[in-house]
Amino acid sequence: MKKQSLVVLTGAGMSADSGITTFRDSGGLWEGHSVMEVASIEGWQKDPDKVLNFYNMRRRQLKDVQPNAGHKALANLEVHYDVTIITQNVDDLHERAGSSHVIHLHGELTKARPDGEEGPVIDIGYSDILPGDTDDDGRQLRPDIVWFGEMVPMMAVASDYVLNCDILWVIGTSLVVYPAAGLVDLLNNDQMLVVVDRRKPDFRFGPKTRFIEKSAAEGVPELVKEYLER
Repeated sequence: MKKQSLVVLTGAGMSADSGITTFRDSGGLWEGHSVMEVASIEGWQKDPDKVLNFYNMRRRQLKDVQPNAGHKALANLEVHYDVTIITQNVDDLHERAGSSHVIHLHGELTKARPDGEEGPVIDIGYSDILPGDTDDDGRQLRPDIVWFGEMVPMMAVASDYVLNCDILWVIGTSLVVYPAAGLVDLLNNDQMLVVVDRRKPDFRFGPKTRFIEKSAAEGVPELVKEYLER
């Protein structure tokens, strides 16, 4: 019997329950930096040393945190569903929890690529990137992160999965960052939508949407248990 296709769109609230600081929960500032200072192509061009240092701090933090109960529950879904995780997060917590198919819309913190180039992508784990760190052609390395002002190369792939899924879950995202938020608009009336977040997103949802106003670590395990018992 063919498994139902279940796509899960996750945002900052998914990782916040593991102790990862987010711009969303800190009033738009992180370690004293605004989003545009350290998460935009303009910020990188203005002060690359500051941006490198910021992501080095994030990488060190990531090394010391663990997947939460929500991450682990999503991995368990693969027993009975064809699961695709589409995440706006740049951490590796979904993979470390055991999810086998993860699409990173905004890049990956544990990877680097040469400045001004789309590749090759280099796996750096939790190591720092320093000024003067280059690829084999002498190009400065930068985080493999999609910043504000840059194209989101995985959007077309993600859109295809949403268009063809049976069920969409949206977890821990305010749905204010585009183009990722636009994925929800792709659903048709036959597709099920479940939203898990402590704060109901201010978004135009269809009539068949179900809301679970809980954190990812609390609400997702309950939802997964329900679906696995069907």
